[in-house]
Amino acid sequence: MTILIIGGTGNTGLKLARLLHAANIPILITSRSGTAPESFPAVKFDWNDPSTFSAPFEKDPSIDKVYLIGPIGALDMLAIAKPFIDLAIDKRIKKWVFVSASQSGKGGSWMGAIHQYLHDRGAEYTALRPTWFHENFSLVFGESIRKKNEIATAAGDGRIPFVAAQDIAQAAFEALTTDEYKYSEPYIVGPELVTYDEAAAILSEVLGREITHKRLTAEEVAQGFVSIGLSEQYSNILAAAEKQLASGVEEKTFFTEGGKTVKYVGKVTLRDYFEKNKDTWAPA
Repeated sequence: MTILIIGGTGNTGLKLARLLHAANIPILITSRSGTAPESFPAVKFDWNDPSTFSAPFEKDPSIDKVYLIGPIGALDMLAIAKPFIDLAIDKRIKKWVFVSASQSGKGGSWMGAIHQYLHDRGAEYTALRPTWFHENFSLVFGESIRKKNEIATAAGDGRIPFVAAQDIAQAAFEALTTDEYKYSEPYIVGPELVTYDEAAAILSEVLGREITHKRLTAEEVAQGFVSIGLSEQYSNILAAAEKQLASGVEEKTFFTEGGKTVKYVGKVTLRDYFEKNKDTWAPA
């Protein structure tokens, strides 16, 4: 039987593909081009083109599990993903692993609507709820670190259990390959709590030059997202999520009143990530 990886060339999907391949588990990767790195089998799939939704099942009728990355940037993810989910359920998919977000629970808006729909359809699913990625320091802050030696956020002194894409992929691997995976919506967190001030200090030590954390308002963050081409509405959502960090919402995913929560704790520290990728932030 085959595991379909939607978004298989992205941050977590490709890492998951490598883990499954190493375990001799058949996979099929989707991409908009229909190709994949490392000669992995691939098929064309585009959330903006529903005519591609049946292509994976036509290429490999033995698909029985799906790793799902939703349509990133869409405000109504479910409206776009629902036709594919319905088609896949009709094809008797027996297990879903959906990558959601720490603050998106079942029944909520945005990603949470997909949790709810999978539940309502009676699907067996795990919704992984990762906190903020290590990779944001490369993908979101990379240019400002290279050119200005700064990380600019509205997160204040919020403590965050930053998590590596590799650890998210490992959690997905376990959810997909364990018959009785016991959590349906686990938080995926890193092994430590770090503020952006502390992250800047760690990165300064790794790079051998001073990196600072510039504190912005949520409005300034939203304007920055708009300047790189995101819609005003989506930019405001992202900025509001960042502002929430200051109130400790992500710290709560790491601790509960009882001292623990339903979570998967990764192994990669932020310093590990910085050391491994330090050439990323070489001065421009």
